Amino acid sequence: MDEWDELNRLTKAGARASGRASSGASTGRADSARADSGRSSSGRVSMAMVAGRAGVSGQTVSRVVNGSPRVDPATRARVEKAMAELGYRPHRAARALRTGRTQTIGLVVTTLATVGNSRMLQAAAEAAEDRGYALLLVTAGDAVADAFERLRDQGVDGAIVLNEASALTRAEDRPDGLRLVVVDAPAESGLRVVHSDHAGGAAAATRRLLELGHETVWHLAGPADSFAAAERERGWRETLESAGITPVPPVRGDWSAESGHGASAALMPATAVFSANDQMALGLMRGLAERGRSVPDQVSVIGFDDVPDAANYRPPLTTVRQDFTALADAAVGALVAEIEGAEAAATEQGAALQDIIRTALIERDSAARA
Repeated sequence: MDEWDELNRLTKAGARASGRASSGASTGRADSARADSGRSSSGRVSMAMVAGRAGVSGQTVSRVVNGSPRVDPATRARVEKAMAELGYRPHRAARALRTGRTQTIGLVVTTLATVGNSRMLQAAAEAAEDRGYALLLVTAGDAVADAFERLRDQGVDGAIVLNEASALTRAEDRPDGLRLVVVDAPAESGLRVVHSDHAGGAAAATRRLLELGHETVWHLAGPADSFAAAERERGWRETLESAGITPVPPVRGDWSAESGHGASAALMPATAVFSANDQMALGLMRGLAERGRSVPDQVSVIGFDDVPDAANYRPPLTTVRQDFTALADAAVGALVAEIEGAEAAATEQGAALQDIIRTALIERDSAARA
Protein backbone atom coordinates (compact mmCIF):
# COMPACT_ATOMS: atom_id res chain seq x y z
CA MET A 1 0.00 0.00 0.00
CA ASP A 2 1.57 3.35 -1.02
CA GLU A 3 0.95 6.77 0.53
CA TRP A 4 -1.85 7.53 -1.96
CA ASP A 5 -3.75 4.33 -1.12
CA GLU A 6 -3.27 5.03 2.57
CA LEU A 7 -4.56 8.56 2.04
CA ASN A 8 -7.73 7.26 0.31
CA ARG A 9 -8.33 4.84 3.17
CA LEU A 10 -7.89 7.55 5.77
CA THR A 11 -10.05 9.98 3.79
CA LYS A 12 -12.93 7.47 3.59
CA ALA A 13 -12.60 6.70 7.27
CA GLY A 14 -12.57 10.40 8.05
CA ALA A 15 -15.70 10.93 5.96
CA ARG A 16 -17.55 8.22 7.88
CA ALA A 17 -16.42 9.69 11.16
CA SER A 18 -17.46 13.15 10.01
CA GLY A 19 -20.95 11.89 9.16
CA ARG A 20 -21.29 10.57 12.70
CA ALA A 21 -20.08 13.80 14.24
CA SER A 22 -22.68 15.79 16.13
CA SER A 23 -21.53 19.16 14.83
CA GLY A 24 -21.10 19.15 11.09
CA ALA A 25 -20.60 22.90 10.99
CA SER A 26 -17.70 22.78 13.43
CA THR A 27 -16.07 19.92 11.52
CA GLY A 28 -16.50 21.79 8.27
CA ARG A 29 -14.87 24.91 9.71
CA ALA A 30 -11.94 22.86 11.09
CA ASP A 31 -11.45 21.07 7.78
CA SER A 32 -11.54 24.39 5.95
CA ALA A 33 -8.94 25.87 8.27
CA ARG A 34 -6.69 22.84 7.77
CA ALA A 35 -7.04 23.08 4.01
CA ASP A 36 -6.19 26.78 4.09
CA SER A 37 -3.05 26.05 6.11
CA GLY A 38 -1.99 23.26 3.72
CA ARG A 39 -1.72 20.73 6.54
CA SER A 40 -3.66 17.73 7.80
CA SER A 41 -5.01 17.41 11.31
CA SER A 42 -1.74 15.72 12.27
CA GLY A 43 0.20 18.73 11.00
CA ARG A 44 1.76 16.72 8.15
CA VAL A 45 1.47 17.90 4.55
CA SER A 46 -0.17 15.12 2.54
CA MET A 47 0.03 14.04 -1.08
CA ALA A 48 -3.57 15.19 -1.57
CA MET A 49 -2.61 18.70 -0.58
CA VAL A 50 0.31 18.68 -3.00
CA ALA A 51 -1.97 17.32 -5.73
CA GLY A 52 -4.51 20.06 -5.08
CA ARG A 53 -1.88 22.80 -5.13
CA ALA A 54 -0.30 21.48 -8.36
CA GLY A 55 -3.61 20.69 -10.07
CA VAL A 56 -2.71 17.05 -10.75
CA SER A 57 -3.84 13.65 -9.54
CA GLY A 58 -2.51 12.01 -6.43
CA GLN A 59 -1.02 9.26 -8.59
CA THR A 60 1.03 11.85 -10.46
CA VAL A 61 2.39 13.18 -7.15
CA SER A 62 3.24 9.61 -6.15
CA ARG A 63 5.15 9.10 -9.40
CA VAL A 64 7.15 12.28 -8.86
CA VAL A 65 7.98 11.30 -5.28
CA ASN A 66 9.14 7.86 -6.42
CA GLY A 67 11.24 9.21 -9.30
CA SER A 68 9.14 7.62 -12.02
CA PRO A 69 10.10 8.64 -15.58
CA ARG A 70 6.42 8.58 -16.53
CA VAL A 71 5.92 12.28 -15.72
CA ASP A 72 6.60 15.03 -18.24
CA PRO A 73 9.13 17.72 -17.16
CA ALA A 74 6.59 20.56 -16.94
CA THR A 75 4.27 18.56 -14.69
CA ARG A 76 7.18 17.35 -12.57
CA ALA A 77 8.34 20.93 -12.08
CA ARG A 78 4.82 22.00 -11.06
CA VAL A 79 4.57 19.19 -8.52
CA GLU A 80 8.04 19.89 -7.11
CA LYS A 81 7.14 23.58 -6.80
CA ALA A 82 4.00 22.65 -4.86
CA MET A 83 6.04 20.36 -2.61
CA ALA A 84 8.47 23.18 -1.86
CA GLU A 85 5.72 25.70 -1.20
CA LEU A 86 3.87 23.39 1.18
CA GLY A 87 6.98 21.95 2.81
CA TYR A 88 6.05 18.40 1.81
CA ARG A 89 8.42 15.64 2.87
CA PRO A 90 7.91 12.05 1.64
CA HIS A 91 7.25 9.55 4.41
CA ARG A 92 10.52 7.62 4.65
CA ALA A 93 8.96 4.50 6.21
CA ALA A 94 6.24 4.30 3.56
CA ARG A 95 8.78 4.69 0.80
CA ALA A 96 10.92 1.93 2.32
CA LEU A 97 7.94 -0.44 2.22
CA ARG A 98 7.32 0.36 -1.44
CA THR A 99 10.90 0.30 -2.74
CA GLY A 100 12.61 -2.12 -0.34
CA ARG A 101 15.12 0.65 0.43
CA THR A 102 15.57 2.69 3.60
CA GLN A 103 17.13 5.71 1.86
CA THR A 104 19.98 5.45 4.35
CA ILE A 105 23.68 4.92 3.65
CA GLY A 106 26.43 4.15 6.13
CA LEU A 107 29.81 5.83 6.52
CA VAL A 108 32.60 3.75 8.06
CA VAL A 109 35.59 5.56 9.60
CA THR A 110 38.36 4.60 11.98
CA THR A 111 38.69 8.10 13.46
CA LEU A 112 37.32 11.62 13.18
CA ALA A 113 40.42 13.12 14.77
CA THR A 114 41.90 14.09 11.40
CA VAL A 115 40.65 17.21 9.66
CA GLY A 116 40.33 15.33 6.38
CA ASN A 117 37.96 12.72 7.81
CA SER A 118 35.85 15.36 9.53
CA ARG A 119 35.54 17.37 6.33
CA MET A 120 34.64 14.23 4.39
CA LEU A 121 31.90 13.42 6.92
CA GLN A 122 30.34 16.84 6.54
CA ALA A 123 30.58 16.81 2.75
CA ALA A 124 29.20 13.26 2.51
CA ALA A 125 26.23 14.14 4.74
CA GLU A 126 25.40 17.09 2.48
CA ALA A 127 25.82 15.03 -0.70
CA ALA A 128 23.56 12.30 0.71
CA GLU A 129 20.89 14.79 1.76
CA ASP A 130 20.93 16.34 -1.72
CA ARG A 131 20.00 12.90 -3.09
CA GLY A 132 17.30 12.20 -0.52
CA TYR A 133 19.38 9.86 1.67
CA ALA A 134 20.24 9.96 5.36
CA LEU A 135 23.79 9.23 6.52
CA LEU A 136 24.59 6.85 9.39
CA LEU A 137 28.10 7.09 10.89
CA VAL A 138 29.85 4.01 12.28
CA THR A 139 33.34 4.06 13.78
CA ALA A 140 35.26 0.89 13.01
CA GLY A 141 38.29 0.86 15.28
CA ASP A 142 40.26 -2.19 14.18
CA ALA A 143 37.23 -4.29 13.22
CA VAL A 144 35.58 -3.20 9.99
CA ALA A 145 33.64 -6.47 9.86
CA ASP A 146 31.84 -5.50 13.10
CA ALA A 147 31.02 -2.10 11.60
CA PHE A 148 29.48 -3.80 8.58
CA GLU A 149 27.35 -5.97 10.85
CA ARG A 150 26.07 -2.91 12.71
CA LEU A 151 25.17 -1.29 9.40
CA ARG A 152 23.33 -4.40 8.22
CA ASP A 153 21.39 -4.42 11.49
CA GLN A 154 20.36 -0.83 10.76
CA GLY A 155 19.13 -1.81 7.30
CA VAL A 156 21.26 0.62 5.29
CA ASP A 157 21.12 0.42 1.50
CA GLY A 158 24.90 0.66 1.11
CA ALA A 159 28.04 2.05 2.74
CA ILE A 160 31.05 4.25 2.08
CA VAL A 161 34.31 3.10 3.66
CA LEU A 162 36.50 6.10 4.40
CA ASN A 163 40.27 6.36 4.14
CA GLU A 164 42.18 4.28 6.72
CA ALA A 165 39.22 1.92 7.19
CA SER A 166 39.78 0.81 3.60
CA ALA A 167 43.08 -0.79 4.63
CA LEU A 168 41.13 -3.01 7.02
CA THR A 169 38.50 -4.04 4.46
CA ARG A 170 39.56 -7.60 3.73
CA ALA A 171 37.72 -9.51 1.04
CA GLU A 172 36.47 -12.08 3.54
CA ASP A 173 34.95 -9.30 5.68
CA ARG A 174 32.90 -7.76 2.92
CA PRO A 175 29.22 -8.41 3.58
CA ASP A 176 27.18 -10.15 0.92
CA GLY A 177 24.47 -7.95 -0.53
CA LEU A 178 25.73 -4.66 0.98
CA ARG A 179 26.86 -2.27 -1.73
CA LEU A 180 30.18 -0.61 -0.96
CA VAL A 181 32.16 2.36 -2.24
CA VAL A 182 35.64 2.88 -0.82
CA VAL A 183 37.40 6.22 -0.54
CA ASP A 184 41.12 5.57 -0.99
CA ALA A 185 41.90 2.00 -2.03
CA PRO A 186 43.82 0.37 -4.89
CA ALA A 187 41.88 0.06 -8.14
CA GLU A 188 42.55 -3.68 -8.16
CA SER A 189 40.77 -4.15 -4.82
CA GLY A 190 37.64 -5.32 -6.65
CA LEU A 191 35.59 -2.55 -5.02
CA ARG A 192 34.07 0.65 -6.37
CA VAL A 193 36.82 3.18 -5.60
CA VAL A 194 36.96 6.96 -5.35
CA HIS A 195 40.12 8.83 -4.40
CA SER A 196 42.04 12.06 -4.86
CA ASP A 197 45.06 12.18 -7.15
CA HIS A 198 47.42 11.75 -4.21
CA ALA A 199 50.47 10.83 -6.30
CA GLY A 200 49.90 13.68 -8.74
CA GLY A 201 49.55 16.21 -5.94
CA ALA A 202 52.69 14.95 -4.20
CA ALA A 203 54.59 15.12 -7.49
CA ALA A 204 53.50 18.74 -8.01
CA ALA A 205 54.67 19.69 -4.51
CA THR A 206 58.02 17.94 -4.94
CA ARG A 207 58.61 19.48 -8.38
CA ARG A 208 57.91 22.94 -7.01
CA LEU A 209 60.50 22.54 -4.26
CA LEU A 210 63.07 21.37 -6.81
CA GLU A 211 62.21 24.34 -9.04
CA LEU A 212 62.96 26.61 -6.09
CA GLY A 213 66.55 25.32 -6.18
CA HIS A 214 66.57 22.75 -3.38
CA GLU A 215 68.99 19.90 -4.03
CA THR A 216 66.59 17.32 -2.61
CA VAL A 217 63.23 17.12 -0.83
CA TRP A 218 62.69 15.25 2.40
CA HIS A 219 59.36 13.62 3.12
CA LEU A 220 57.27 13.55 6.30
CA ALA A 221 55.12 10.53 5.44
CA GLY A 222 51.78 9.28 6.78
CA PRO A 223 51.04 5.86 8.33
CA ALA A 224 52.50 2.84 6.56
CA ASP A 225 49.10 1.12 6.19
CA SER A 226 47.41 4.12 4.56
CA PHE A 227 46.67 4.04 0.83
CA ALA A 228 46.69 7.85 0.65
CA ALA A 229 50.04 8.03 2.45
CA ALA A 230 51.54 5.37 0.16
CA GLU A 231 50.35 7.20 -2.96
CA ARG A 232 51.75 10.52 -1.75
CA GLU A 233 55.04 8.85 -0.93
CA ARG A 234 55.08 7.28 -4.40
CA GLY A 235 54.53 10.65 -6.08
CA TRP A 236 57.35 12.19 -4.06
CA ARG A 237 59.75 9.30 -4.66
CA GLU A 238 59.11 8.98 -8.42
CA THR A 239 59.55 12.72 -8.95
CA LEU A 240 62.94 12.71 -7.24
CA GLU A 241 64.08 9.60 -9.09
CA SER A 242 63.03 11.03 -12.44
CA ALA A 243 65.24 14.03 -11.62
CA GLY A 244 68.19 11.71 -10.91
CA ILE A 245 67.99 12.21 -7.14
CA THR A 246 68.14 9.32 -4.68
CA PRO A 247 65.43 9.94 -2.04
CA VAL A 248 66.36 10.18 1.61
CA PRO A 249 64.35 7.62 3.62
CA PRO A 250 61.06 9.22 4.69
CA VAL A 251 60.34 10.18 8.28
CA ARG A 252 56.97 8.73 9.28
CA GLY A 253 54.17 10.31 11.30
CA ASP A 254 50.57 9.40 12.11
CA TRP A 255 48.76 12.40 10.53
CA SER A 256 48.69 14.34 13.82
CA ALA A 257 50.36 17.69 14.51
CA GLU A 258 52.07 16.04 17.48
CA SER A 259 53.78 13.51 15.23
CA GLY A 260 54.95 16.33 12.95
CA HIS A 261 56.38 18.15 15.92
CA GLY A 262 58.16 14.98 17.03
CA ALA A 263 59.62 14.47 13.55
CA SER A 264 61.31 17.87 13.54
CA ALA A 265 64.51 16.53 15.12
CA ALA A 266 65.01 14.00 12.32
CA LEU A 267 64.27 16.65 9.68
CA MET A 268 66.74 19.25 10.97
CA PRO A 269 69.21 18.64 8.06
CA ALA A 270 66.52 19.34 5.44
CA THR A 271 66.16 22.55 3.44
CA ALA A 272 62.87 21.38 1.90
CA VAL A 273 60.16 19.07 3.28
CA PHE A 274 57.02 17.74 1.67
CA SER A 275 54.59 16.77 4.44
CA ALA A 276 51.89 14.20 3.69
CA ASN A 277 49.26 16.37 5.38
CA ASP A 278 48.80 19.87 6.77
CA GLN A 279 48.43 18.89 10.40
CA MET A 280 51.86 17.25 10.45
CA ALA A 281 53.27 20.26 8.57
CA LEU A 282 51.94 22.57 11.28
CA GLY A 283 53.60 20.52 14.04
CA LEU A 284 56.81 20.33 12.01
CA MET A 285 57.00 24.11 11.58
CA ARG A 286 56.55 24.61 15.30
CA GLY A 287 59.23 22.03 16.09
CA LEU A 288 61.67 23.55 13.61
CA ALA A 289 61.08 27.02 15.07
CA GLU A 290 61.78 25.71 18.58
CA ARG A 291 65.06 24.30 17.28
CA GLY A 292 66.08 27.59 15.70
CA ARG A 293 65.18 26.77 12.09
CA SER A 294 63.10 29.39 10.28
CA VAL A 295 60.37 28.59 7.72
CA PRO A 296 60.76 29.46 4.88
CA ASP A 297 64.13 31.25 5.23
CA GLN A 298 66.02 28.10 6.19
CA VAL A 299 63.52 25.32 5.51
CA SER A 300 60.72 25.25 2.94
CA VAL A 301 57.61 23.23 3.85
CA ILE A 302 54.69 22.12 1.67
CA GLY A 303 51.70 20.26 3.07
CA PHE A 304 48.75 18.34 1.67
CA ASP A 305 44.94 18.81 2.12
CA ASP A 306 44.57 22.61 2.36
CA VAL A 307 42.69 22.50 5.65
CA PRO A 308 40.66 25.64 6.50
CA ASP A 309 43.37 27.05 8.77
CA ALA A 310 46.27 26.46 6.36
CA ALA A 311 46.16 30.06 5.13
CA ASN A 312 46.38 31.26 8.76
CA TYR A 313 49.48 29.29 9.69
CA ARG A 314 52.61 31.31 10.40
CA PRO A 315 53.77 31.52 7.70
CA PRO A 316 50.70 30.72 5.55
CA LEU A 317 51.18 27.15 4.32
CA THR A 318 51.84 26.24 0.71
CA THR A 319 49.91 23.01 0.24
CA VAL A 320 48.16 20.61 -2.12
CA ARG A 321 44.42 21.14 -2.08
CA GLN A 322 42.07 18.15 -1.92
CA ASP A 323 38.54 18.91 -3.07
CA PHE A 324 36.66 17.18 -0.25
CA THR A 325 33.30 18.32 -1.58
CA ALA A 326 33.95 16.77 -5.00
CA LEU A 327 35.42 13.65 -3.38
CA ALA A 328 32.39 13.10 -1.14
CA ASP A 329 29.97 13.90 -3.94
CA ALA A 330 31.63 11.35 -6.22
CA ALA A 331 31.56 8.68 -3.50
CA VAL A 332 27.93 9.27 -2.57
CA GLY A 333 26.92 9.58 -6.21
CA ALA A 334 28.61 6.30 -7.10
CA LEU A 335 26.96 4.50 -4.19
CA VAL A 336 23.49 5.88 -4.92
CA ALA A 337 23.90 4.92 -8.58
CA GLU A 338 24.66 1.34 -7.53
CA ILE A 339 21.77 1.30 -5.05
CA GLU A 340 19.35 2.54 -7.68
CA GLY A 341 20.66 0.20 -10.36
CA ALA A 342 22.41 2.60 -12.72
CA GLU A 343 25.70 0.71 -12.54
CA ALA A 344 24.47 -2.81 -11.86
CA ALA A 345 25.39 -4.13 -15.30
CA ALA A 346 28.90 -2.69 -15.21
CA THR A 347 29.50 -4.03 -11.71
CA GLU A 348 28.31 -7.51 -12.64
CA GLN A 349 30.67 -7.52 -15.63
CA GLY A 350 33.60 -6.71 -13.37
CA ALA A 351 34.39 -3.39 -15.03
CA ALA A 352 37.08 -1.27 -13.38
CA LEU A 353 35.08 1.38 -11.54
CA GLN A 354 37.30 4.16 -10.26
CA ASP A 355 36.97 7.93 -9.92
CA ILE A 356 40.08 10.06 -9.40
CA ILE A 357 39.54 13.62 -8.18
CA ARG A 358 42.09 16.22 -9.22
CA THR A 359 44.26 18.08 -6.72
CA ALA A 360 45.85 21.53 -7.01
CA LEU A 361 49.01 23.13 -5.64
CA ILE A 362 48.16 26.25 -3.63
CA GLU A 363 51.19 28.53 -3.24
CA ARG A 364 51.48 30.68 -0.14
CA ASP A 365 54.52 31.68 1.95
CA SER A 366 56.02 28.52 3.50
CA ALA A 367 58.20 27.61 0.51
CA ALA A 368 60.99 29.84 -0.81
CA ARG A 369 64.09 29.71 -2.93
CA ALA A 370 67.05 27.82 -1.52
